[in-house]
This record gives sequence, C-alpha cells and structure tokens, in this order.
Amino acid sequence: MTSQKISVNDVVEKIIANQRITEEEGLVLYYEADLLTLARLAENRRFELHPERMVTFVVDRNINYTNICVSGCRFCAFYKTPESGQGYVISRDALSEKIRETIELGGTQILLQGGMNPDLSLDYYVDLLKFIKENFKIHVHGFSPPEIAYFADESGLSIADTITTLREAGLDSIPGGGAEILCDEIRTKASPNKCLTGVWLEVMRQAHLQGMRSSATMMFGHLEEPRHIFKHLSRIRRLQDETHGFTAFIPWTFQPDNTKISVTKTGSVQYLRVLAISRLFLDNIDNIQASWVTQADKIAQTALFYGANDMGSTMIEENVVASAGVDFMLPESELKRLIETAGFEPRQRDCYYNLL
Repeated sequence: MTSQKISVNDVVEKIIANQRITEEEGLVLYYEADLLTLARLAENRRFELHPERMVTFVVDRNINYTNICVSGCRFCAFYKTPESGQGYVISRDALSEKIRETIELGGTQILLQGGMNPDLSLDYYVDLLKFIKENFKIHVHGFSPPEIAYFADESGLSIADTITTLREAGLDSIPGGGAEILCDEIRTKASPNKCLTGVWLEVMRQAHLQGMRSSATMMFGHLEEPRHIFKHLSRIRRLQDETHGFTAFIPWTFQPDNTKISVTKTGSVQYLRVLAISRLFLDNIDNIQASWVTQADKIAQTALFYGANDMGSTMIEENVVASAGVDFMLPESELKRLIETAGFEPRQRDCYYNLL
C-alpha cells in the first residue's frame, strides 16, 4: 500500500492553522514551496510572536582565548594543531584590553570560545572566568557544547558537574556553536574528533536544567542533505519542548574558502529559504537571528522579512568566519541604519532578550 503524497498546500494550511509540522512536511516545504510563500508565512509567524516593529541586537565581542585545537574539523580555517608552532593562548593583559574596549563601546557581553586545547585543564577555565568576573561587570556567554564535553572528558567529571563548576566560576550562558548538523553520519565526516549529536544535546540539557540559557545554531551547505537539516531542527525542537532553555536559533551557511571541504558556496536564496522554514518549524523558539556575518548586510536586511527578528551581535571582533575569507564587519551605527531602512526600530538587548 503506498502512502499518500503530502501536498504543499496541505502543509501551508497546517501552518496557517498554527499546527506543528513534521520533518516530512518540512521537506515538502523545502522542495516545493514558493520562496515568497515561505517569506509570507514566516513573517506572519514572526509578527504573531513579536507584534511590535522592532529588531533587536546585542553589542558584544567574540574573544577566542586559544586557536589550538585537536578537533580537526574539516570546515574550520581558524584552528592550529598543538605541534604547528602557530598556536596561542590569550594573555590576561590582552584579554583585559579586549574586555575594556568592549565595555567602552557599550558592550554588555563577551562571547568566549576557543578550541579543544590539550594543554589547558579545567582549572585554567575556572581561573579565567574568575579573573573576568573579579575585574569586569560583563556577561560571559561562553564555551560551546563540544568545548564543555572536552573539558568534562579531560577532567574526569560528568557533564553536569563540569557545567556546575564553570557556572560557579562565572559562566552566565552557553552559545550554540559546534552544532553544525546534529546528525552523526555528517558529524563523523565533517568533525571527526568532536562530540557526537547526543553529547551536544546533553550539554545543553544539563545547562538548561541548572537554570542556564543558551542559543542553538545550524551550519548548513556542506556535507549534509536536506533531510539532515530537518533531523537537526527536529532535535532542537524536541529538546526545547523538554527544557525551554533556548533563547534563539541562528542558521548560517558554511563558508568553504581555506577549509578542507570543497563545495560551492550556498547562495542567498537558499539561505533565506532555510531561515524561513526554521521560523516555521521551530514553533517553540521565540527568536530567529539573521546572520549578517556570513550573508553581508543586504541579505541580512532581507532576512527580516523571512522570519528573523534579531540581527545578532555587532561583533566588535570576529576571527573564525574571517579565517574562511569572509570579513563583513558592521559597526553599531550601520547595524541600526540597516534595521531602520528596512522599516523597523533598532533596540539593543542583553543575552536574555531583555531590552536595554
């Protein structure tokens, strides 16, 4: 007996009726829905959640405390191996200077990420967090799930105890990095030494259970197929049903230059399609971020009509994507101008989406 084919019109009707769509229905949208139909549906959903014509952003800085990493991710142009002789660990003076400058520019948080550096113990991270909190009044959004899983393995602690240790030292929230595509058949090819899907989700689950909030991300346009995108979205949605700990979802496109994955760069139309579908599929995550870092200003502006309600960070500094040959930088004044010329009011927020 053959199963009945799902029609795109039926899926659209389901969305209009505010009913949750399945992975299979998401794939129908992906392959068959007109782009402008997706835009209209995603924009309607965005305004149901955020009726005011406002687009938020955060002023922060990405600080990469080290570039030494043993993960060996094929998509990363930033890391250096321990034996390369080209690695660094940030000095306290350099860290302090970066944080001071961030605060002077109106920044409210730092994004603290690095690599899986075998020469750094959990004590290093505890001391780093304590140093920051003792010297600066700033929110620390730090250490992606693969980093935390690596700290746990190296220290012999459970994931929950590792998070407790970091939280007590000063970690405020966790970025959603290192998710890439949450399907092990893709992860084992793209990032052979990085934690698998279940561990990534478990780090986020344990953080949420301890009252911490986090973002979630998806990097697409590399080794995955569309079905993997919907597996990823489904796993994020399921965990959000359980914990309600994700503040936002940020999809972005893989930047292939200077990496070990040779693919054609994903275009803007495909980015907008996936962004709109993310807004429709993730019915339990309030905020969807536009990725101007990978898409540049005009497409990020267009994303505001495809379901995005947030422009992310001003990123006073960004090194990882820049290493892949993409170097779009937007000062706060330009970010505000983009939001205003799209017909929205720009509002600065904190990590928890409270307006400042």
